[in-house]
Amino acid sequence: MSRLQNKVAIITGATSGIGLAAARLFAHEGASLILSGRREDALGALSEEIREAGGKAFAVAGDVKSSDHAKACVDAAIDQFGGLDIAFNNAGASGASGSITDISEDGWRDTIDTNLTSAFLGAKHQVPAMLERGGGSLIFTSSFVGNTVGFPGMAAYAASKAGLIGLVQVLAAEFGQGGVRANVLSPGGVDTPSNAANAPGAAPETRAFIEGLHAMKRLGKPEELAEAALYLASDASSFMTGASLLVDGGVSITRT
Repeated sequence: MSRLQNKVAIITGATSGIGLAAARLFAHEGASLILSGRREDALGALSEEIREAGGKAFAVAGDVKSSDHAKACVDAAIDQFGGLDIAFNNAGASGASGSITDISEDGWRDTIDTNLTSAFLGAKHQVPAMLERGGGSLIFTSSFVGNTVGFPGMAAYAASKAGLIGLVQVLAAEFGQGGVRANVLSPGGVDTPSNAANAPGAAPETRAFIEGLHAMKRLGKPEELAEAALYLASDASSFMTGASLLVDGGVSITRT
């Protein structure tokens, strides 16, 4: 039996990287999907791809920094598929970078809003719908940055990703009795369009450096992170809540 059969899931940041891989995998595993992202055309194409493969998907374009968008995703899950069981709050951005003395206040706020406030807004609307179903699984994409490693120039990103750990712990404590689990997925470097190794004009030595930070001496594949998200979404992790799952290729423990 498929691992997410008869489940309804929201995936944010669904048109690229980890979110895209998760959308395809969750659909393959039987979930009915609400796909969130900013690019309406890309969302529509992904929804059509999933439906043509026999899955169920509905696109809701918008900005994860908006409470109205978070509510619209939950409303769509209820209206289209009858409820909500899983939310993979995956959307994020590297945001403002540079020395802490040089980052602008606007850049700081935008990074926090994109990576952390969006998670709060998602959970605020998702939890009541999950409680109505007798429980569910909340998943948030954090990072090893800000949790096990501090990189110069990434203060805003690190603070926003570290903040997800605290948010998840409180969500787990507040709603565990109602059957709602909350966990964080913490990747290492992943071979996505947003990785510095894939930036326009990036030198080959940039990729070699980033890969070399990892014990496995490579970047992760989006599909590998999607499998980890599936574990957190499914009943395979039924006694796991308030945790941060490192799927980082050993970058957190490597000093070679």
